[in-house]
Amino acid sequence: MSTIGPPLWLLAELTYRCPLHCVFCYNPVDYATQPDELDTEGWLRVLRQGREMGAVQCGFSGGEPLLRDDLEVLVAEARRLGYYTNLLTSGVGLTADRAAALKAAGLDHVQLSFQDSTREVNDFLSHTKTFELKNKVARIIKDNGWPMVMNVVIHRLNIDHVDRIIGMAAELGAEYLELANTQYYSWALENRAHLLPTAEQLRRAEAVTAEWREKLGERMRLFFVAPDYHDGKPKKCVNGWGSMFLTITPDGTALPCHTAKMLPGLAFPNVREHWLREIWYESEGFNRYRGTGWMKEPCSSCDQREVDLGGCRCQAYMLAQDPAAADPVCPKSPKHGVVAAALAQAESGGVTVVERPLVFRDPANSRRLAALAVSQALP
Repeated sequence: MSTIGPPLWLLAELTYRCPLHCVFCYNPVDYATQPDELDTEGWLRVLRQGREMGAVQCGFSGGEPLLRDDLEVLVAEARRLGYYTNLLTSGVGLTADRAAALKAAGLDHVQLSFQDSTREVNDFLSHTKTFELKNKVARIIKDNGWPMVMNVVIHRLNIDHVDRIIGMAAELGAEYLELANTQYYSWALENRAHLLPTAEQLRRAEAVTAEWREKLGERMRLFFVAPDYHDGKPKKCVNGWGSMFLTITPDGTALPCHTAKMLPGLAFPNVREHWLREIWYESEGFNRYRGTGWMKEPCSSCDQREVDLGGCRCQAYMLAQDPAAADPVCPKSPKHGVVAAALAQAESGGVTVVERPLVFRDPANSRRLAALAVSQALP
């Protein structure tokens, strides 16, 4: 236990409720079967226990955290405790009055998501009419003096618009723009055949981003998060499983990453029954994949094992049906062919909505996918 540091980043996923229906959402596909949410006192207890352990940053996320009426109360307590606070939002619900209340509560910064630089694609991908609203929210953020981080998830359907996306962010005065290539979990995995870009699309997007970096200088920082499918290099799972990030889901389940709840054979404790310190240091769920002792071949003898720590455990489970397997994005993985086949399909043109419709994140699709998973698990 002495070698394990405290969680530095606490992510409070306050709710799975969301007015958007994004095809790449990382929330679990069965979210509609998980309506339970911690009450205000439950979240306040989490904030206090996290700070006592040494957590310094707190992100309020979802779903859409602005759907929680007690958000200002939680932000105020986080500020009182000494956290640096972040609101990760679609912008829906951030009116001028709500922004003023959050500013008074001590909110430090806002990350605003866009889906694209055009109304048509932004609204299509979110299945809502929110583009104009997001532009208004961007101005509200600037009016309140918050540093604005803009986040745009990049994929096949918008990657050719990167030039316009960066231009839009510059016009809105964003200090940071994260171009986050889609990671294929949850809803994004359901839609991977539509979303995975070609290698040439990715090359052009990276070149455009480099040109904008040269042009903008210090005015705006650009982060281009490369997709591991194309890189062929496993990413260190949340900077190391159980080493820095602590996620609390709406119902109070504590996780080492957003999607770890999908992993079979692991018990992840709930903050209603256990203290955060006990969860972080002693629970099986947080200890199972810490370090490198859990690895098997080819990871256990790989000279990169301390660099990537075996890659993503959720991706290993989704693509290799074994959470202890090598991440299949790695060419050394026996299951790398699954990734190679997906890339080959992308290069050949992907699929059309006629061949396979996009699956939008909504309660009906969530319940359908949950029922399908149950039926497939039956003997």
